[in-house]
Amino acid sequence: MRYFKKRRNNPSDDLGENDPMTGVANLFDIGLVFIVGLIISLFTAYHLQDLFSEKSDITIMKKNKNNELEVITKKGNTIKAVKITQKSAEGRGERLGVAYRLEDGSMVYVPD
Repeated sequence: MRYFKKRRNNPSDDLGENDPMTGVANLFDIGLVFIVGLIISLFTAYHLQDLFSEKSDITIMKKNKNNELEVITKKGNTIKAVKITQKSAEGRGERLGVAYRLEDGSMVYVPD
């Protein structure tokens, strides 16, 4: 019968409303909701939903601080990244079109 005795509640064991860590859990939850909302808004602002679609084809050109270009292409489920260098290439081929660099730095490709 000694195991069935009622225990006394010690007020110092239960901090209740005086616990300083009760608000930290809520701040963590708010931070997670903010981060997820920010990621969703960035995806919609830059129209990046096509990255997850199997039917879409996307080409992204990226330039790093050393002025090296990298072309990232996505066709269906395959993604390829190709670095473009300043080295010249030799071989036979056919002319596909002309590329122009505009005054604002953007490039325009005009097919033949």
